[in-house]
Amino acid sequence: MANITVSVTGVGGTGATFGFSATPTLSNVTATGATGSPVVQTSLPVPFIVKFTTTQDSTLVTVDHTSFGSITGDTVVLSEFTFGTGIYEDLVALLNGEHVLTALTGNQYTFNLPSPSPHSVVSSGEATVEYEISIGLDIATGGVGWGAGTWGRGAWGSSANVTASDIIRLWKQDNFGQDLVFNLVDGTIYYWSAAMGVNSRGLPLTHYSSNAPSKARQVAISDRDRHVIAFGATPLGSTDQDPLLIRFSSQENAFDWVPTATNSSGDLRIGNGSEIVQAIETRREIVVLTDSSVHSMQFIGAPFTFGVSQLSNQTSIIGINSAVAVGDAVFWMGKNSFYVYDGRVQPLPCPVRDYIFEDFNFQQEDKVFAGSNAAFGEVFWFYPSESNSLASGGTDENDRYVVYNYDQQIWYVGNLERTTWLDRGINEFPIATTSETNTATPLRMYDHERGVDADGEAFTAFIESAPIDIQDGEDFLFIRRMIPDSSFDRSTSGATKEATFTLKAQRFPGTGFTTSNPLTVTDTTTQNHTRLRGRSFGLRVESDNQGVFWRLGAPRLEIQADGRR
Repeated sequence: MANITVSVTGVGGTGATFGFSATPTLSNVTATGATGSPVVQTSLPVPFIVKFTTTQDSTLVTVDHTSFGSITGDTVVLSEFTFGTGIYEDLVALLNGEHVLTALTGNQYTFNLPSPSPHSVVSSGEATVEYEISIGLDIATGGVGWGAGTWGRGAWGSSANVTASDIIRLWKQDNFGQDLVFNLVDGTIYYWSAAMGVNSRGLPLTHYSSNAPSKARQVAISDRDRHVIAFGATPLGSTDQDPLLIRFSSQENAFDWVPTATNSSGDLRIGNGSEIVQAIETRREIVVLTDSSVHSMQFIGAPFTFGVSQLSNQTSIIGINSAVAVGDAVFWMGKNSFYVYDGRVQPLPCPVRDYIFEDFNFQQEDKVFAGSNAAFGEVFWFYPSESNSLASGGTDENDRYVVYNYDQQIWYVGNLERTTWLDRGINEFPIATTSETNTATPLRMYDHERGVDADGEAFTAFIESAPIDIQDGEDFLFIRRMIPDSSFDRSTSGATKEATFTLKAQRFPGTGFTTSNPLTVTDTTTQNHTRLRGRSFGLRVESDNQGVFWRLGAPRLEIQADGRR
């Protein structure tokens, strides 16, 4: 069989590579902390007979290989050729290494050499051929018919039904001691052993144990009791995925999946819903979210190991990364609503719900990513707006966020492209990433909350309130003075410590706002005079000076009655 290389990313694209090196023997490959006999790898990839066709002074290479299973843009790694002696040694030097597939036809594909071929060759011979896992899609193309699936994946006029290879590429992973267990969402589970070294590669879990689940929606480790758990897994003895089945290995052993009287492996099946969407662990339990229900999974010991109880039904969840745990609470985005579980499941009242879901790209809903910023009492969701869809001239990527501050029980929204988020923990600052489709800032990783600027460049920071009624909006009131309350204590030395305050007033709902002149506030400003009349008002604070950090307190307004007309 072919050696398998895994390219790991959040959504689409390529990234860090995991795989086994082509060494002659490997032994003592065990799970960290696993009990029982060591699991030994006894077989290695064998060379394939493939046909290479090159033309002198051309970079194009054509390869004939039966059932290679890749798509355009995937990577093939070539090495250990049998025809590389004598006159062809310089050609083999060009063929050795990684190549990106540029076109596919039947059992044939092409790629380009780094420099023109020194020979015209049509030769069949042995070579070690390693096909990296397909890069998958970074844009969901659900449905059938024209436009479904990847371009060129079938013959002209053939059906375009979406298959597993057309699903947006997402990964889930967890640490088993110093080892790594990870899987393609609704795909193969892989295991990487730290004992093999950083240059080794992860192999399918079924390579170590033929009875392990071959596919799963999500794989995770229960931190307290050390079981590997596969959610939405293939049953024992079957290759057909059951979207409601939960399977777990024996305690402290990632490779023991057959239930016996002397181990703790087993399985459970959720009784409500049509598929498990996401599982997330809190300090006391694992919360399992299906497309229509919420369940609690807890370790109960022998003989059943785990127990599952239903917490709620008639709920929804929008994607596999749309839930986040903070302590013993779980927050998640549903379809047109938000929920929290903190001992009981309840919807979260959200005053900005219409703003979010009336401009939401539901075709790319699997890209929603939930995160937390525990230092500020925030949970948030990055999501793709319909305004940023390809149909609207956008990129189909996450471009907005919505934040729920659970300490103050308030919501706020904004525009920011982020595809993943990791709160501070072992890292000093939260870390987030962008997507490859943004050509201005491709594939960047950001430290959030570090410093006051963006890579040394000033940026516009602002906060703006929603309309606030004055005495239930019955009377017109006149605003004549503002007493600001702001701090610039964390600004860098030499920065111009100021922010701009703008008051806005509205006379009737939906008629728009009248704004005051911009009011400049510094660290020594005591008051600002203005003239503004209306039934409701709002406040915007912003700055665009380099090195400025401001914190808003509780500004005060001097208001006097001004009649009803």
